[in-house]
Amino acid sequence: MMQTQIINGRKIRDEILLDVKSEVEQLSFQPVFCDVLVGDDVVSSQYVNMKKKAATNLGILFHDAHFSESISQEELIEEIKKINQIQNICGVIVQLPLPEKFSKDLVVNTIAPHLDVDCLGDGARIAFYENMNDTGYPAALSCVHILDSLNLDLNNKKIVIVGQGELVGKPVAHILSRRGFDITTITKSTEDKDSIIKSADILISAAGVGKFIDGSMVKEGVVIIDAGTSESDGGIVGDVDTDSVSGVASFISPVPGGVGPVTIAILLNNVLLIAKK
Repeated sequence: MMQTQIINGRKIRDEILLDVKSEVEQLSFQPVFCDVLVGDDVVSSQYVNMKKKAATNLGILFHDAHFSESISQEELIEEIKKINQIQNICGVIVQLPLPEKFSKDLVVNTIAPHLDVDCLGDGARIAFYENMNDTGYPAALSCVHILDSLNLDLNNKKIVIVGQGELVGKPVAHILSRRGFDITTITKSTEDKDSIIKSADILISAAGVGKFIDGSMVKEGVVIIDAGTSESDGGIVGDVDTDSVSGVASFISPVPGGVGPVTIAILLNNVLLIAKK
C-alpha cells in the first residue's frame, strides 16, 4: 500500500504569511485592506474577523466596513466608492453571500478593478484572463501554489480538473494551460467522467459535492488537490473521501486544513502585490 502524504495547508499558509509580513515591513507606507460586510450573518462575520486578524498580524491596516442589512443598494455602492478612495487602500473585497435584496454583480463591480483582490468584478476578471495582472483568484492561486510546493515534474502528467467554476476550476485551468500543460476539465455534461478521473496523475477537484471521489475511483500515486467544500453533519467536507483515498493517492490536500488556509494567505499576498505597485 502506498504511503499517502497529507498536505499541511496551515504550514504552507504560515510560510506565505511570513514572507508577506517581511515585505510589508519594507514598504514606505502601511497598506490598507477592507472586507465589506453587510448584515449580521454569523459565518460571514467569522470569516471577516479571520481576515482582519490575519491582516493586522502582517502590519496591514484593516478598514472596518460593516453595514446594516437595511442599507439600500445605492447607499452601499456609494460607500464602496468612498472606500476605493481611502489613502493607501490596496485591496477591497465584499463578503459573500450578500443579503438577497442586493445584486452581487452590481456591488462587486463597484470595487475599483485594480483593488479587486478577490477578482470577482468584470475588470479584474478580464485582466486576469488577458494575463495583465500579478494578482488573481485566491482559491485558484492557492491550488496552484500547493501543487508547486510539492516540487513535482508535471511534464507528461495527465492533469484533470473537476468543475469549471468561476473561483477555482476555470482559473486553475487557465493558469496551468498558460504554463503549457495539457488540461482536461470535467463538467456536468462530460461523458465518461469516471474513466477520466481514473486516468488522472494530478486531480484538482472543486465540484462542491461532498466525498463523491473515493479510493476506487483514482489510480495509485495520484496527487489530489481538494478545493471542494460542502456542509455535512454541521461540519465542512471536501469532494474527496480522504480516508478512502489514503493508501492510494501519493498526496492529498485535506478539507479542512488544505486549500482554505492557503487561500487567505494568497488573498493578503494580493494586497501586498498591489501595495508594491
